[in-house]
Amino acid sequence: MNLLRKLNCLFHYYPKSAPFSSLVSSFTTHQLTLSTFPPDPQIVLTTLCSNGQLKEALIEMAARGLEMKFESYDMLLNACIKKKAFREGQRVHAHMIKTRYLPPVYLRNRLIILYSKFDRLREARNVLDEMPEKNVVSWTAMISAYSQRGFATEALDLFLEMLRSVTEPNEFTFATVLSSCTGTFGFELGRQIHSLIIKRTLDTHIFVGSSLLDMYAKAGRIHEAREVFESLPERDVVSCTAIISGYAQLGLDAEALELFRRLNLEGMSSNYVTYASVLTALSGLAALDLGKQVHNHELRCKLPFYVVLQNSLIDMYSKCGNLIYSRRIFDNMPERTVISWNAMLVGYSKHGMGREVVELYKLMRNENKIKPDSVTLLGVLSGCSHGGMENVGLEIFEEMVNGKDGVEPDIEHYGCVVDLLGRAGRVEEAFQFIKKMPFEPTAALWGSLLGACKVHSNIDIGEFVGHRLLEIEPENAGNYVILSNLYASTGRWEDVRMVRDLMLKKAVKKEPGRSWIELDQTLHSFHASDRSHPRREEVFAKMKELSIKFKEAGYVPDLSCVLHDVDEEQKEKILLGHSEKLALTFGLISTSDRAPLRVIKNLRICIDCHNFAKFVSKIYMREVYLRDKNRFHHISMGVCSCGDYW
Repeated sequence: MNLLRKLNCLFHYYPKSAPFSSLVSSFTTHQLTLSTFPPDPQIVLTTLCSNGQLKEALIEMAARGLEMKFESYDMLLNACIKKKAFREGQRVHAHMIKTRYLPPVYLRNRLIILYSKFDRLREARNVLDEMPEKNVVSWTAMISAYSQRGFATEALDLFLEMLRSVTEPNEFTFATVLSSCTGTFGFELGRQIHSLIIKRTLDTHIFVGSSLLDMYAKAGRIHEAREVFESLPERDVVSCTAIISGYAQLGLDAEALELFRRLNLEGMSSNYVTYASVLTALSGLAALDLGKQVHNHELRCKLPFYVVLQNSLIDMYSKCGNLIYSRRIFDNMPERTVISWNAMLVGYSKHGMGREVVELYKLMRNENKIKPDSVTLLGVLSGCSHGGMENVGLEIFEEMVNGKDGVEPDIEHYGCVVDLLGRAGRVEEAFQFIKKMPFEPTAALWGSLLGACKVHSNIDIGEFVGHRLLEIEPENAGNYVILSNLYASTGRWEDVRMVRDLMLKKAVKKEPGRSWIELDQTLHSFHASDRSHPRREEVFAKMKELSIKFKEAGYVPDLSCVLHDVDEEQKEKILLGHSEKLALTFGLISTSDRAPLRVIKNLRICIDCHNFAKFVSKIYMREVYLRDKNRFHHISMGVCSCGDYW
């Protein structure tokens, strides 16, 4: 220590009333002894807390006893919160009680925050309830603690209690409590809170506005959310991300993408949550080129590593049909969560790559860093089913039942086994498996078995299952179609008419089919017999040409896919108007030779359109990627990855 620093220390610690002669005699030329001068307790405590020496700081607190004051307690509590030292924080609180120190509102608020940080909500609430005086921070801190941990009812009850008190909520209180306004009751209360916000002219506040639009979006009221967003006088990345995420979570992918583009042009700054939301929308649209563009944009921003963002990229690339990119991102991740593994496993599963699913699952087990969860096993069983690996799938399911991975199988896992057995042609075994299940069979499970009966021509079980489905979900048109086709395959035309008459009687309507294709970073949408596209005349002219060309090559339209009671010529015309055929045809006339075609459909692709796509691939030497609601179909040289079973 140099001389100047020694003098500074000496003057700081030495009592002001001491004579200068005693100060001079306390040090020699280069030696200084401070042992005779008592250090300032507050400086000692400050030094200990700054250095993270909480244990020594608590010893100092105990030694000082009743001399502890506001500044010292405040310093200790802040250090405990910063260092995540719960036990030490408890000791500070205990010292206050033992010495009968009556902390002011500020310190009591710090105690609420301390307990909340460690999920000790009961202790935090006790502090709040024992406060003789509360301010807006006290109420808001406790409401926030409940909201962040999913205790919506407690948060809303406490907010109502606050309204009955003398304390007025501020913008932070409203922004916090709105996140708990979920469910039917919570949403109705949220609308009332919105009225209160307008009354207090806080609706234009950026935090409150972001929470309002998030509440409406999560309740599926996206139009109200958009109104709140558009009325904000200024927007930040949180509000912009909230509205984009709202559209994406509701499956309004095109709207989410369009809004992202608009806000980008307006100069919006994006964070990792924004990019994750946009990637969710692009996954839904299977827009690979746009996905690559967003990925490049994110790389140029040089964002730090976020697992959530990497998971979104894996999901986007796999849903756009590019598993090579998905796996590359997965392999380069320095840190993975169970969601990372699940995204990759489900990606392989949807593409029917059963072998890759099993290999990745084995790698996950061997690494033993992340434990599989229910979704993991669902992806593995589904992958075994789609990949024709029924024996491996049954072994894995047996291990689940025996508790090997600590995941108890639920109805969806049992459904995968039914699908797995059905695909393998073991229809009777699948039927018996359903009878022995510890769950009540769902419509999805019966539907899987009915599809297997259709493929493997098991009329007896199929008839039973079909009628069971008509009882469970009489509004589902697909069940009528499969049962009708099952009867038709055995020449039971009277039963075919009966099923179709029943469908007409119940006024069952099939959900409209829609298909999308991305060209030059523009999404083109088609619906059945679409006449709205600008190039519709070219599309229909090309469609007629393809029909003739494919028939010469052996294509036979599958008229069983048409439910309408019309003649065969009209049925064939209806088939040519299916949305996926229009999208594929548009792709053929709009892209260069041998360019891959990527189409997404909102429903399960019909047999005839699947056959049509195989002829497109074979005759025009195109790679065709078709994604329907069930799985991915990669068609190369007329052969589909699904093995004609989906």
